[in-house]
Amino acid sequence: MHVTAKADYAVRAVVELADSTQDSPRKVDEVARAQSIPVSFLENILTQLRSAGVVRSQRGPEGGYWLARPAEEVTLADIIRAVEGPLVGVRGQRPEEIEYVGSAEALQQVWVALRANLRKVLEHVTVADVAANVLPRDVLALTRQEEAWQTR
Repeated sequence: MHVTAKADYAVRAVVELADSTQDSPRKVDEVARAQSIPVSFLENILTQLRSAGVVRSQRGPEGGYWLARPAEEVTLADIIRAVEGPLVGVRGQRPEEIEYVGSAEALQQVWVALRANLRKVLEHVTVADVAANVLPRDVLALTRQEEAWQTR
């Protein structure tokens, strides 16, 4: 899986907003500076996140952004889907929509399995987990496997 800059920036921005509330929203430039994200790029990302219901915003001098739901209820999958669409797409289609024939017939199952494994991680890690630097045990277990750190 290729994590785009947009997805990475979106996750980092939302984690940065983890402790923000409507009473103490964060300004775009403040979030951008804290996470070294270009402001213009972040503005577009936050617009998408707002449209998806991940963040809320208020205009004006006292305005800014905050999470629309508690950080414990926002998963990394929610954020990535908000800015990139489905977690796994094959030529712009969902794996279950693609039909292969002949020797490539099993590929659909491979793509579905890939999506299932991405979900196991991204749907179980919340913004609160990342902000607190306390990841779920099963996710940490994956990082303890030596092969996980090997580049291929």
